[in-house]
Amino acid sequence: MREIILTDKAQQPEGMPYSQAVKVGNTVYVAGQGPFDPISGLCEDSTLEYQARRTLDNLKAILEEAGAQMTDVVKVTVFLGAGADFNEFNIYYKEYFSAPYPARAITGVNSDILVQIDAIAIIE
Repeated sequence: MREIILTDKAQQPEGMPYSQAVKVGNTVYVAGQGPFDPISGLCEDSTLEYQARRTLDNLKAILEEAGAQMTDVVKVTVFLGAGADFNEFNIYYKEYFSAPYPARAITGVNSDILVQIDAIAIIE
């Protein structure tokens, strides 16, 4: 059975055709999250530090709404915008994930934001 996950503690779809996450059984599929404040809907700072943490906070809030934790994440895809420093991003990433880390893919994109992340979690 499919359950749509929605929390007001993360960026809102605001009429866009996607769900924050979809939970099927014990698996949670989180849509790509960016550095958008859940209240204002805006990216309020242009620094990589702010954008990485805001994006990861959005991801965490959605997982918690689904009954999952960051430690339940098994796969992430990270999209880094032009100018985002890979090594600096890893500093913030490691504040939210620890070993054993989820599988991860990172790609660069031409985007106005510096970070977007989607994830798959399995609740055990």
